[in-house]
Amino acid sequence: MAALISPSILSADFANLERDLNAIATADYAHVDVMDYHFVPNLTLGLPVFERLAAVSPIPLDAHLMIDDPDRWAPAYAEAGAASVTFHAEAATAPVRLARELRRLGARAGVALRPATPVEPFLDLLSEVDMILVMTVEPGFGGQSFIDGTLPKIRRARQAVSESGLDVWIQVDGGVSRSTIERAADAGANVFVAGSAVFGADSIEGEISALRELAGAHRHAGA
Repeated sequence: MAALISPSILSADFANLERDLNAIATADYAHVDVMDYHFVPNLTLGLPVFERLAAVSPIPLDAHLMIDDPDRWAPAYAEAGAASVTFHAEAATAPVRLARELRRLGARAGVALRPATPVEPFLDLLSEVDMILVMTVEPGFGGQSFIDGTLPKIRRARQAVSESGLDVWIQVDGGVSRSTIERAADAGANVFVAGSAVFGADSIEGEISALRELAGAHRHAGA
C-alpha cells in the first residue's frame, strides 16, 4: 500500500485557501479540519466553506470533524463532496450507523481516536470503516509535538488490520514531519497528515515529495 500524504490546510493562509489548495496539488488528499469550539477549544470552518473548497480543490478532500454530534452533521460533508469523512469515536453516539451512512453517500468512513483513547473497542468493527485516524497530538491546534506514546496503538491497529485482510487505512495526524514520519510509517501508518511541515517549507511540492519518499522507505511490512 502506497504512502499517502494529506497536508492539513489548518496551516494554510485562510485568506487564500484556493491558492494554497493548488499549491498542494501533488499531494494525495487535502486534510480539512472542522472544529466547532465545543469538542475542541478552537473554531475553524464549517459546511458552507467546505462546500466551496470541494468545488475548487484539485485533489480529494479529507474531512476531519472535530465536532460534537457528528451523527447529525457528518453526512452533510459527504454530500458536500468529501472523499473521506472522519468523525471522532469520543463524540459519536452510533459510530457503526454513521459509518454506514457515510459509505452510502459515497465517502470513505473514518473513525478518529484521541491519543488516550484505546483502539481495542474498534478492532472488531474494522469491516465497518475505511480508515482509523490515530491522533498523534491532542486535537484542536496545529504545530504541536508528536506524541511517541501513540506508536504502540498504531502498531496494534496495523496488526489487527493485517490479520483481518481488510483494506483499512491507518492515518496519523499531529506533529508529522521529516523527523517523525519514519517512526509512524514503521509502526504501520500509511496516511500522513502534515500541516506546518508542508506549508512552512521553502518548497511545498518538494516537501510533499520528501515526506512521501521517507514514509514509503519505512513502510510497515503489513501496510
